[in-house]
Amino acid sequence: MSSVFSRAVAAFSVVLLATACSDGGAASNSNSEEFGYQVQAPLVTVNAGSAEGHSTLAQELSGRLYPGVYVPGPNGQMIPNTDLVETQVLPGDRRQVIYTISDAAVFSDNTPVTCNDYLLTFTAGKLPELFDSWMPLFDDADTLACQPGSKTFTLTMKENRGARWRDLFEPGTVLPSHAVAARVGMSAEELVDALTARDPMSLRSIADIWRYGFDLKQYDPELQVSFGPYKIESVGKEGEVVLVANDSYYGDAPALQKIVVWPGNADSGELVASGGLKIGNLEEPSPDWYDVNAEREPVDVTSVVGELTDALVMAKSGPWAEPERRRALAHCVNPSEVAQTSSKMSGLEVAAAPVQVVAHSDPLASKIESVGETATEYDVEKARAASGSVLRISTPMRSARISAMIQTIRAQCEPAGIEVLDQSENLATLAELPGYAMDEQGQIVEKEGTVDALLMPIDSQVEYPAANNRVQELDALRSQENWLWREIPILPLSAQPRSFAIDQRVENVVMYTGLSGIGWNMDRWSVDE
Repeated sequence: MSSVFSRAVAAFSVVLLATACSDGGAASNSNSEEFGYQVQAPLVTVNAGSAEGHSTLAQELSGRLYPGVYVPGPNGQMIPNTDLVETQVLPGDRRQVIYTISDAAVFSDNTPVTCNDYLLTFTAGKLPELFDSWMPLFDDADTLACQPGSKTFTLTMKENRGARWRDLFEPGTVLPSHAVAARVGMSAEELVDALTARDPMSLRSIADIWRYGFDLKQYDPELQVSFGPYKIESVGKEGEVVLVANDSYYGDAPALQKIVVWPGNADSGELVASGGLKIGNLEEPSPDWYDVNAEREPVDVTSVVGELTDALVMAKSGPWAEPERRRALAHCVNPSEVAQTSSKMSGLEVAAAPVQVVAHSDPLASKIESVGETATEYDVEKARAASGSVLRISTPMRSARISAMIQTIRAQCEPAGIEVLDQSENLATLAELPGYAMDEQGQIVEKEGTVDALLMPIDSQVEYPAANNRVQELDALRSQENWLWREIPILPLSAQPRSFAIDQRVENVVMYTGLSGIGWNMDRWSVDE
């Protein structure tokens, strides 16, 4: 490839992201008068399993287009999505999970949902260098047995692995394999054969469609069919995505027939003024347009400490892939000071969260957090082991708060001789980090990146193949926590603060702050006129 292929891939990703983030007013847009829901990040893709989609929190849009096997509940519980699929676990050293898809489950083009679709997701997760996927939990999985077109399949885990199997096939990650097959000129049977064989050369065209075909800048209604309560009707000129009820949906019909989903960079004030913003993620807790004392103020603004953790996701190759350099960095990045900056910018007190394998809000966090507290103890002498290094930090979403956090890190690490460059003006995704890719000859090679780390919200439950977060597994969790702080693929910093605008007339809104966001149950929203 090498470097040429790497630069081409990175450049293509940057163009997509920059285009999706282009500013533009919503006031003159007719969609701004419809029921509107604003997400946190740019609307780049509906593929939440891709590196770009994971970075930009694509689940907030696609969670109700491509539902998960389990749906995250408002209190962190995993709710079985039995309308779609039922599971049976066969215990043993190599855990097996049998999935049975509902006979009624079909896509919006009336094609049945089958094991083919799950095999595509599984293969993408197993071959991240080819698909540019970001689904780390598939490292626990070994095989997926699928007969083409079948409504049942069996997932077999590696020995003594797979404790977090419920987080596989999460919302937004299972895509229409039949539509992908049509794009590459394959039958469903040929696609399954290619996926099962895992021959990189045969999978190249499939991987390209999986990675790029679900980008919203090139919306393709025949490819981007859904099997959730909503489907995409169109993509607007300001990057907004118009969702309408999916008439082929096998579950309860959504209460709202149309929802316009706006990107995070849309002007919230203009949307409120036009009457379109009913539910919104806000960057600021007290925006200029909001008057809490106004008699006819249509929305309430509420701030809460979210479930996700703001963290530095580190490069997988290059200088910052070295554990020794990462450990040195951890000794100059003080999570408590970063949390103070985040609190000041958000107007909400958030705590430091130097915990890897469980969420900062998990009761077990207090049992293992001493490992991270030791690893992140501010020590300029230890940090000087990385003196002379340059760390380029960006973020997938425009945020004054995140930029301020990067500046805090810069000031902390400067005495240790580590130069931190704030590149948050140039948005980036996980696809832009140095890592590994598969070249045209099927060889895994290093790829260059435009940044060394991303400051972004993460969910530790899906970032690490680890033990279950329960007290019976505490010893295993502590062992895994120690290993992760030796390697530091991710440097967790502090709890993510969240602010929401919620129209007072909208019912059934639950402020879930995980990856699927407040829109996790958007099909149950209704308006009390």
